[in-house]
Amino acid sequence: MTSGIVRATSRRRFLQYLAGSPLLASGALAAYGMEAPSKLPDPMIWAPPGSDDLIGRPKDAINVFDFEPVARKNVPPAHFGYMASGIDDEVTLRANREDFLKFQLMPHRLNDVSKVDTSIELFGTKYDSPIFVCPTGANQFFHPDGELAVARAARTGNHLQMLSTSSNFSVEDVTKARGAPVWFQLYASPSWEVAQALVKRADGAGCPVLMVTVDRIAGRNQETLFRLMRTDTRECSSCHDRSSFAARAARRHNYDGIDLTGIKGGGESSNLNWDTVKRMRDVTRMKIMLKGIITAEDAELAAQNGIDGILVSNHGGRGEDNGRSTIDALPEIIAAVKGRMPVIVDSGFRRGTDAVKALAMGAQAVGVGRPYLWGLGAFGQEGVERVLEIVRTETRAAMQQCGARSVKELNASFVRRAS
Repeated sequence: MTSGIVRATSRRRFLQYLAGSPLLASGALAAYGMEAPSKLPDPMIWAPPGSDDLIGRPKDAINVFDFEPVARKNVPPAHFGYMASGIDDEVTLRANREDFLKFQLMPHRLNDVSKVDTSIELFGTKYDSPIFVCPTGANQFFHPDGELAVARAARTGNHLQMLSTSSNFSVEDVTKARGAPVWFQLYASPSWEVAQALVKRADGAGCPVLMVTVDRIAGRNQETLFRLMRTDTRECSSCHDRSSFAARAARRHNYDGIDLTGIKGGGESSNLNWDTVKRMRDVTRMKIMLKGIITAEDAELAAQNGIDGILVSNHGGRGEDNGRSTIDALPEIIAAVKGRMPVIVDSGFRRGTDAVKALAMGAQAVGVGRPYLWGLGAFGQEGVERVLEIVRTETRAAMQQCGARSVKELNASFVRRAS
């Protein structure tokens, strides 16, 4: 009886808070819910917003979520929807956040953590942080400087950057802005000739790793995107020619000089198979990783097929609605790989504690995607820099709180599945 009264009282107070909040009246609160429109928005389920006002500059942000409502205000509805949308019921999108509650950190006390080394090494290259920049397409949707702004921000913190095939700027230009080689994420398309041309371009640009996406093989029902498109009053046809795949790719310069006339629809790689990946090995010097592995069975096949690494990813809940989070899938994949190749992870990571849980499970790096796009849409390069700084700072603090003096020290004893 008492607990019921407490719940009812809490609910009334919460509704009173919402009713009187300028954040709700401004429409900013709605922006928090774009990732999970059928439930209370993230991070509201963890804690209420600390301010009724939108932040006015990057350094005012307390956490990465502070950037999302500013981006929603700045970015055209259709562009924001492209980033925020999941698939169908968006079960996977929500699971990517909610499932971090399935795992708890296990601190090791009385370790001297006055000095903490957050650096990692992948394929012989050292990065100052285990946080990497996920590949996201069409960054000019959010700011005119697009991927160039992201690259300069990644350079500031010496983060690994992965570049999408669908980048507005070419891999050569982004590499120059980053000041170091970037990894290239490949949408193979249904055409081997197109895939081969993209692979050779990335190789020629000095990319050390080819990240082959394996989970974009069919169309997708992006309901949040479609609903927000209806609210966008701009004339979009001048920038978005959807008459063919070639026309759609005109503003995505990794495709420059490649014959796309035979590609139909959205260019999904529906015919991608293990033999296709083997053919890539014959035309490139790059390491080959697979992006989109979420089962132990596929991880084992990757090892058997000589793949150099795995990115455990569900495309941020954007590729399919299988319902499983990557943090839930990660332990079984680590167990299946048995140290034979690097395993990294993305999808749903927002906090330093999120990252440390994955690193303790055995991931060697953790990627962020939507948060840096919020920063880009809110404040351009400075917004991305601040987002990455926040995640770096939180990750370092979480390592100290756990008693880990380096990323290498993190292991399974630092994390457990909640009972």
